Order: sequence, then structure tokens, then C-alpha cells
Amino acid sequence: MMSEIPRIAVDPFSEAFLSDPYAYHAELRDVGPVFWLEAIGAYGVARHDEVTQVLGNHDIFVSSRGVGLADFSREKPFRPPSLLLEADPPLHTRTRDLMNRIVALPVLRSLEPLWREKAKVLVDELLEHDGFDAVVDLAEEFPMRIFPDAVGLMEEGREHLLTYASIVFNAFGPRNKIFEDGMADAEEATAWVAEACKRENLKSDGWGEAVYQSADRGDCSHDEAERLVRSFLSAGVDTTVNGISNLLYAFTQFPDEWQKMDTSTSATRRAFNEGLRWRSTVQTFFRTVAEDTRIGDVDIKEGAKIITFLATANRDERRWDDPHTFDVTRNAAGHVGFGHGIHACLGQMVARMEADALLSAMREKIARIEADGPAVPRLNNTLCSMASVPVKIQKTGN
Repeated sequence: MMSEIPRIAVDPFSEAFLSDPYAYHAELRDVGPVFWLEAIGAYGVARHDEVTQVLGNHDIFVSSRGVGLADFSREKPFRPPSLLLEADPPLHTRTRDLMNRIVALPVLRSLEPLWREKAKVLVDELLEHDGFDAVVDLAEEFPMRIFPDAVGLMEEGREHLLTYASIVFNAFGPRNKIFEDGMADAEEATAWVAEACKRENLKSDGWGEAVYQSADRGDCSHDEAERLVRSFLSAGVDTTVNGISNLLYAFTQFPDEWQKMDTSTSATRRAFNEGLRWRSTVQTFFRTVAEDTRIGDVDIKEGAKIITFLATANRDERRWDDPHTFDVTRNAAGHVGFGHGIHACLGQMVARMEADALLSAMREKIARIEADGPAVPRLNNTLCSMASVPVKIQKTGN
């Protein structure tokens, strides 16, 4: 019963919380394995075991009723639901399998030499200065040089991709001031995305056209194909931009870690994983309880919303030793920075390969990275996002 679980007054969508979520996480973990959030009228889980339990049990904790605060069985979503993120089996199985084939490892490996070359070009440009903004000049710039081409997007208007991804993840929270402010540029961005995902506007050699070719073979409908191409535009941008931004921010807070990472893929991948654990791109996701169930000794009724605190779980002392320290030698396997279970991020392999290319190119020519002024967060209802991370660098050989 409700009276048997802890009730807490923390509002995970307040500006105070979103400006510094890590200041609140210990309270969420320590209050108990499951709790009731008065501010949003939902259950919450913040420990690693319970977060993976909820995310891993997709039959009971469903995504098709919305992975945000809204319950799609009771209210209309602001856009057609995602056929990946907001779908359950068997629909999710069919669409995820289709998309996995399009961005399969052999496909990504064929692009790796080009991405590594473009990473080296960008790093050389940055080395012309003693410092740069790790968000604007690096984390946003690099994906925009390679990802739109991989999808086959039209050239004009690609800057709307960054706005669109922010809009999508903002909508998983309440219709608060942060959501309203984020919607200021929504009309133009969403209109561009709608046009960009149409087959006639896609290039013939990109992932988008490959989705439509799957529809030609009967793997999905052509209407579904357009929505699946749209999924690329949210899943493939924010994961990389914010993952790299947060990683570079971590290096400014723990500058000695940079030299512990060499240029090998194993080292850069381990560092990127640790960055995702230490400062997770996606902070929260919701699920809806499809049938009466139990978490620990708490009974939860069908129809309840439950919020999973992914970032909080990633610093759970019950799972990680010294979890608040960023350590590039740590094996961070098991983190939930990309989610967990069948709905784990579609774009994670893309993000990993982009990060590998960029970090390797940077480590080869940059000996040290330090903060060069205060970092500026960008508030979003779901993402842990940075607007600016000014850094100064020491070049190798200096």
C-alpha cells in the first residue's frame, strides 16, 4: 500500500534538480529500493538492481504507453510514438531487427576509415588554438560532419537536428517551463525533420533509403519506414553529442585521467563507457505497469507510472566501488547509460565508433585537457546536457 513506501518531495523536473541532479541522487538511492514521488505522482527506482529489474522486464513494465510521464493509453502523445523506443514486442521486435540490420557492425566498420579521417581533420583544426569549447567546437561539430551523410539527409537545414533531439527528450517530462522554452524553436525543426525523412528527400546511398528498401521488401510499411528514419534523427545525435560533451567535462574535473588513456580502441572505449557511467547522457526513463506487480516488498498496481533514474543507478555504491570518481581504467560494463534490455539505445554502436575515432585522434596530439572557465549546463527534462565546456589544451611535444 502507498503508506508502506517512502514518500519524497524531490521534483526530478524542477530547475534546481535538473541544474545539478547529482546533488539529489544519494537521497533517492538511500530512501529505499522503491519510493513515491509526490511532485509527479509516480513511483521511482534509483538503485542499480531495481533499475535493471524494471528496464529488463519489458512485459510488465511496458514502453508502448510512453517512456515519459504521459500515459499514451490515457492521453494523446505530442507526436506519433516511436516504433522503437515507445513500442513493445512483437512490433518492437520487428522494427528493431530491421534497424539493427541497417546499422550492423559490418556497415559501421565500412565507414570507420572515413570517420577516423574526419576526426583527424577536426582535431587539426582545433589544434590551431590553445583551447576550444568542447561542446560547440567538438561534441556538436563532429557528429554533424558525419552522421547526416550516413543517414543520407538533405544538405540544407541540418542544424535542426540538434534542436529536434532536444525537443524529443524534453517531451518525456511534464509540460513545465523547460519544455515550453524548448518548444520555442520546435515548429521549424519538426517541419524540417518531417521533410527530411521523406524518401524523395533522402540520398540513394544512406541508411534512410535502406529503411525504405526494407519497406519495398515487405519488412515494414512505407509509413512505418518514414517513422523509423525519424528515429535515427533522435537516437543518433543526442547519444553522441552529449556523451562526448559529458566525457570531456569529466576530463576537466579529473585532468590526470587523460594521460592514462592511450590511442587504442580498447582504451578509448573504456574511457567512453566510464564517461557514460559517471555522467549519463539520459538521466531518466519512465515505464508503465501493465499488470499488478511487486518490487521488493511493495505492491504496485496496473497503470502506475514508474521512473527509472539511470544516472543515479550508475553511481550506486552497491554496484560500483568509489562511484563518484571518474576513472578511465575502470571496467564500467553493466552501466545503464544507454539503457538496458530490449530498448537499449539503437544509436549506441554509432556513438561508440564516433567516440573511438575522436578520442584516438585527440589523444595522439593532445597531452592534457583542463577546464578553461566554468561549464554551462543546458537544461532538459531527460538529458544531462551541456551548453558549453571551455577547455585549454597542451599539445603533445610541447
